[in-house]
Parts: sequence; C-alpha cells; structure tokens
Amino acid sequence: MKKTTMGVLLELLKDSSKSDRKLAKILGVSQPTVSRTRSRLAKEGVIKEFTVIPDLSKMGFEILAVNCFRTRINKRVTEKAKERTKASPNIIFASRCQGGGKTGIVMSLHKNYTDYSKFISKLLAEGGEDIEENETYLISLKDYITKPFSLKHIAELYEKQ
Repeated sequence: MKKTTMGVLLELLKDSSKSDRKLAKILGVSQPTVSRTRSRLAKEGVIKEFTVIPDLSKMGFEILAVNCFRTRINKRVTEKAKERTKASPNIIFASRCQGGGKTGIVMSLHKNYTDYSKFISKLLAEGGEDIEENETYLISLKDYITKPFSLKHIAELYEKQ
C-alpha cells in the first residue's frame, strides 16, 4: 500500500470523523488527493464502513458474550449459521475459528443476563444437533475494562513499526 494511502487509512482509524481538509494538512498532501484516496479505499472494500464506537454500557448493554462452538462443518451447517447470525441484531461478530477443539465463535451484546439467557437458549435450540459443544465467556461491560475496544490501536501498531 502506498504511503499516502496507508496514511489516510491510519488517520481514519484514529478518528473517522476527520475532514479531508484536516487529513490533507496532517499528511502534507492536497485535499483532492485525500478525497480520491478515501473514495478508492471504500470502493475497493479496504474500508468497509464509517462508524462510531460507542460506550456500550451507556447504551444499556451490561454483557458482552463470547460463545465458542464445536459444530459439524459442512455447507448446510455453514449456510444455516450464516442465516441465523445475520438475523440476530445481538450478534456483532461471528466466524469460523480454530483452537480448543472449537470451530466457530459468536460475539453478542445483551442488556442483562435474562436477555443473554433467552438468546443462548434460542441459538442452541436452532443449532440443534449441529452444535456439539458450547463454551461461553460473559464479560461485564459495567466492570473495570483495562483497554476499551478501539481500532485506533491498529494505527498505533503500524506507526511503531
């Protein structure tokens, strides 16, 4: 990736609300160069979306659940899992995974334990015999968090290299 392109991407990771004019000043390039670069990054799918990262507890979420599953792996199971995860607004990330004998991971947000309990019961029931094992980690979003989720850390990592 070219230096200017990487620079635009890293600055947007730090703060995606920065204007093209401000980015141009930081990077020492013209504003049209930044605008073209931003558009190209979005068009090529390097930037998937421009969004904010809110304080989830202030939005009323108490729990981040990480569920690791061992499932049968075949096309039918994969398609069913894809449909279920897309249909659930609680799920913020889902993917295949490896490690500890698990084959899939689902991360979801919940207002409280009752909300989580209903969610996981439904998920396991819908998964039926395809889900061979489930391991859950519940994270309190109201407790002490040592490093809040942020993509700006990726920019910091690149800048140190």
